[in-house]
Amino acid sequence: MKILHYKPTIRLQEGGVVRAVLDLCTEMANAGHDVTLATRDATDAPAAWKAGEPGCPALLHTPSRGSPTKSADLLRAVADADVVHLHAVWQPDNLALARACRRAGTPYVVSIHGMLDDWTIAQKHAKKRLFLALGGTRFLARAAVVHTTAEAERTQATKWIGGAPAEVVPLLFDLADFADLPGAGPAVARFPQLDRDVPRLLFLSRIHEKKGVDRLLGAAAILRDRGIAFQLLIAGTGDEPYVSRVRALRDQLGLQNHAEFLGFVSGIEKVSLYQASTLFVLPTSQENFGFVYFEALASGCPVVTTKGTDTWPEIEQSGGGVIARGEPEPFADAIARLLAEGDTAIAERARCAREWTLDAFQPARIVAAYEALYAKAAGKERP
Repeated sequence: MKILHYKPTIRLQEGGVVRAVLDLCTEMANAGHDVTLATRDATDAPAAWKAGEPGCPALLHTPSRGSPTKSADLLRAVADADVVHLHAVWQPDNLALARACRRAGTPYVVSIHGMLDDWTIAQKHAKKRLFLALGGTRFLARAAVVHTTAEAERTQATKWIGGAPAEVVPLLFDLADFADLPGAGPAVARFPQLDRDVPRLLFLSRIHEKKGVDRLLGAAAILRDRGIAFQLLIAGTGDEPYVSRVRALRDQLGLQNHAEFLGFVSGIEKVSLYQASTLFVLPTSQENFGFVYFEALASGCPVVTTKGTDTWPEIEQSGGGVIARGEPEPFADAIARLLAEGDTAIAERARCAREWTLDAFQPARIVAAYEALYAKAAGKERP
C-alpha cells in the first residue's frame, strides 16, 4: 500500500504528534508498505531517511512558505497514493491537501491528536469555531476515516466531525529502547543533581500551561509542608515566558531545594531518567494519548495523572497508574498515598506496568490495526 503522510514540521521538541508520525512511518515501512513523509522541515527526521536508504520512508520536501500544494511533486504523490494521512485539525495546510485529495480521488485519514477534546475546544473557542465554519468541518466530514487514539477521544470528537466514521487505534511507539533498559546510570551521569536518597518525582513533557506544572509545584509545596521527603525533576522545554513564570513560582513557593529544571531530555538518557525516578507525575488538563505515560510504564516507573488524559483507563488497567484530580491538594494526596505504600509495593506496581505495556503495545498488533484502518479508508472514498 502507498501511504503519504503530511506534517509541516518534524521537530521532536514540538511534542507527541511528531513522535507519533515518525514511529508510524517507521513501522509501516518495516511492514513492507511504501511510505512517504511530506514536510516543510525535516530537522529531526532520521538520518537514514534523509540519506534515502532502502526500506526507509521517503522524504518529500514541500515549499517553506505558502500552500504545500504549490509543489508539483506533492500533487503527484497525492494522486499516486492509496491513502493520504493528515495530522492535526487546526492546520490550514491540511485544508489545501484535503482539497487536492478530493480532486485526485484519493481518500484521506485525519488523526485529530486530541484537538477536538472538550478542554481543547474551549481554549480560544471563538477562533476555533471560525476555523471550523470556514472549512474545518468540511475537511473533517469528508475524511474517509477520522483516527482517534482512545475511546474517550472518539466520544468527544463525534460532535465536530460531521458524520465521518471514527476509528480508535492506539499510537505506535518504538519499544526497542525499552526492551533492554539502560539503568539509572546515564541519567545520574548527566544530571549529578539527582538525589538518590529521597523519592524522585519526574515531570517529563512540554512545559505548557495545560500540563499543570504550576499545579504540580503547588502539590510539591503541600508535600514539603507535610514533611514528606522528595525531589521534583522537571524535564522539558516550552515557550520562554511561561517557563520563566514557572521558575519564578518555584522560587516564590520556596522549592529551590526540592525542584530541579533539567531541560530537554531524549534517547537513552530519557529512558534512564524514567528508571532513576520513583514516580512519573503529570497533572494535565488534557492529553489524548500521552506517549510519556507509556514510556514511563515501559521503563518501570509508576504514573500519577488525571482524567484529562483520554487514555486514563488504559493507564489504570496497567496496574502502575493512579488517577487523581489535578488540583494541588488531591494530586499531592495521590502522590503521598503511593509513596506510603513503600518501596516493595511500588516495585511491584512497576513490574506489572512494564509487563502490561510491553504486551499491549507490540508493534505487529498495532500495525495490523493501522493496515485495517487504511484498507477501510481506501475502500470508502467519500464524495
